[in-house]
Amino acid sequence: MKEEIIIAGFGGQGVLSMGKILAYSGIMQDMEVTWMPSYGPEMRGGTANVTVVLSDKRVSSPIVQSYDTVIALNQQSLDKFQQSVKAGGLLLYDPNGITTPPTRKDIKIAKIEAAEEATKLGNSKGYNMIVLGAFLKLKPIVKMENVIKGLKKSIPERHHHLIPMNEQAIERGMGAVEV
Repeated sequence: MKEEIIIAGFGGQGVLSMGKILAYSGIMQDMEVTWMPSYGPEMRGGTANVTVVLSDKRVSSPIVQSYDTVIALNQQSLDKFQQSVKAGGLLLYDPNGITTPPTRKDIKIAKIEAAEEATKLGNSKGYNMIVLGAFLKLKPIVKMENVIKGLKKSIPERHHHLIPMNEQAIERGMGAVEV
């Protein structure tokens, strides 16, 4: 098993931390993992993406040209990476701010109204965990217990009291994803 994923959006959407949590979750599950972030100089509002590779065998290179899964959280990312999804792969996107939805017929397309769900949950910071939950519902490549361990590893201990809120957001995303 090998899953090559890119998560892309604006800085401030939790793109890099979502990738980091997914990577740590894979490590907790004894997988081979790469995590390769890419972002502009802006703190918020600039583009950001992260490539995560999870595998049961050694990963020869973290550089990926086509992906099993693309998670696009804004129009720029959708435009840039839609064609990079392998045939038969998954494109997961948040339609909030998307003016031109994906059109490919040779891939599975799913959407998650993550911004809307975060508002309903009363937790705008849970946006990225809602997206992560949607992904894990569609591709359960890591177990929830390892995601919780990944959360504990990737967020500072002083914020561990927020883990139950993050878990709730992940579950919300699992229930709200549309295929």
